[in-house]
Amino acid sequence: MPEPWQPLAGVRVVDFSMFVPGPFCSAILADLGAEVIKIEPLAGDPGRRYVPVQFRTENRNKRSICLDLKSERSGEIVFRLARRSDLAIEGFRPGVAKRLGIDFESLRQANPQLIHCSISGYGQTGPWRERPGHDVNYVAAAGALSFPGQWLKAPSRSSLAIADMAGGSFAAVAVLAALHERNRAGCGAQLDLSLFEAAFFWSAMRHSLDPEADPKAHIFPVNDVFETKDGKRLTLGILEDHFWTNFVRFVPELSGEEFSTDAKRRANGDRLSLLIEKAIRMKSAEEWLQICNDNDVPVDLCITPGEAAELEQIRARGDVTAVGGERFALFPVFANGARGAQLRRGVPKLGEHTREILVELGFDDGEIAAMVRAKAVAS
Repeated sequence: MPEPWQPLAGVRVVDFSMFVPGPFCSAILADLGAEVIKIEPLAGDPGRRYVPVQFRTENRNKRSICLDLKSERSGEIVFRLARRSDLAIEGFRPGVAKRLGIDFESLRQANPQLIHCSISGYGQTGPWRERPGHDVNYVAAAGALSFPGQWLKAPSRSSLAIADMAGGSFAAVAVLAALHERNRAGCGAQLDLSLFEAAFFWSAMRHSLDPEADPKAHIFPVNDVFETKDGKRLTLGILEDHFWTNFVRFVPELSGEEFSTDAKRRANGDRLSLLIEKAIRMKSAEEWLQICNDNDVPVDLCITPGEAAELEQIRARGDVTAVGGERFALFPVFANGARGAQLRRGVPKLGEHTREILVELGFDDGEIAAMVRAKAVAS
């Protein structure tokens, strides 16, 4: 087996962020080879308590140091971390990073070539800069909850943290672009990424900025979720005419002229959706999977990620790996025939690597003991 593709090996990241967006970004970087040091307050990242499942998935592959950024003694630690890092990520409200001494201007004193990425709800500037918010607020304000996801149902919220995870993804893209620029021109960068704008970008790319946009332009009555006879939920992905032709071969009651083209299927979508719903309820999920697969009709069941992890396709591609006694999904890319990600360590305990990292930064036993007594750090 070829070695996993680790293009970011040697890149050092200091991550001051908490909850979802920043840790999601640095998890991507870590999967691709970067060394990530997670800075946590003495009480820990609140994500450990609020969203423990996602905390664990997003913080594997990292080392943890407990640091009180409000302590005077923490300044030298932050300075040395910045000096040895390529990237710094923070996720506080605008103004907080400056008060803590981890803003771009402060950290560039230690490292003029540092790439600094601030991830906030609404951005570092503008009238909403200090407005509080969470994923559902950003998604709503961005327009993403104005359009339905199913033909006969009202818009609803996804279980996925859309703005948070989109923002983390865009942050990863942005810091890698800045890293490329630094390697070419030798300059650092100050990046300002808004979760609201990340959701707005996705919404606008999907629905455009036309105020008269058709709210159903992106959905189809034959590209939807339906319930089977045995109570399972099944998805049909019928868009192209040849898939529709294949489908109506075994659902002849849908073969009428009123549904013969995409335009007619959309024009008569409400009636069509109800007819498909009735037809799907006549057979079990297993029966429909067999029929659709045998007749080249796009179909899949609605299942959990845990169930998806057991699928033969996931297994064949090696999309799941175990480390520290836990299984995790890997960053989804192959390069040059090799798996494009690797897990080198599990989820760190709170402050598990505090002493190890301080020693690497050049602090001696006496200095470390003094920091612990002063409650500037914890292990």
